[in-house]
Amino acid sequence: MIIIADTGPIISLAIIDKLNLLSELYGEIYIPNAVWEELVKYADVLNVPKVKQFKNNIRYINSENYLSNIMDDGESEAVILYKEMNADSFLVDDKHARDIAESLNVTCIGTLATLIDAKRSGLIKEIRPYFQKLIENDRYFSTNLLNDILVKNNEEII
Repeated sequence: MIIIADTGPIISLAIIDKLNLLSELYGEIYIPNAVWEELVKYADVLNVPKVKQFKNNIRYINSENYLSNIMDDGESEAVILYKEMNADSFLVDDKHARDIAESLNVTCIGTLATLIDAKRSGLIKEIRPYFQKLIENDRYFSTNLLNDILVKNNEEII
C-alpha cells in the first residue's frame, strides 16, 4: 500500500508517539518536499524531532504545482504526488484540503482513521487515551466527532 502524507497527521501521530502505526498499518509512506520543509520547521517548535525520520521518504513531484492557488504547498504537492505515484491514500486532516482532494478522486484517510485502524488491527487497545493526548496538545478535532468514534468503538466518551 502506498500512502502520501501531509504534515498535520505526521505531527499529530508524533505528538502521541504513534508514528510507527503508519508503516505497521499501511506500508510505504511518502511525503512531498513541501511537507518535508513544513515538518522540519515544526519539529523543534512542537518538540517532535521524530518527524525528521521522514527525510528518507521524500519524493519530488514531476509536474508543475497546479493546485498551489487553492491549497497550501504541502497539501497541493501531496495530491499531485498521490496522482503521479498512483497511491492508495492521502493522509490528511485539514478539512478544506480533504474536500478538494476528494473532489479530485483522491482517497483520503486521517489521524483518526489511523487510530481506528490500529485498534481494529490490535496495535493499540484503546483510542480514547490518544484522543485525550491530541486534545491536550492542541491538535484540533471536533469533540462531537471524537465522541462519535468512541461510541462506535465501545469506548467511554470524552
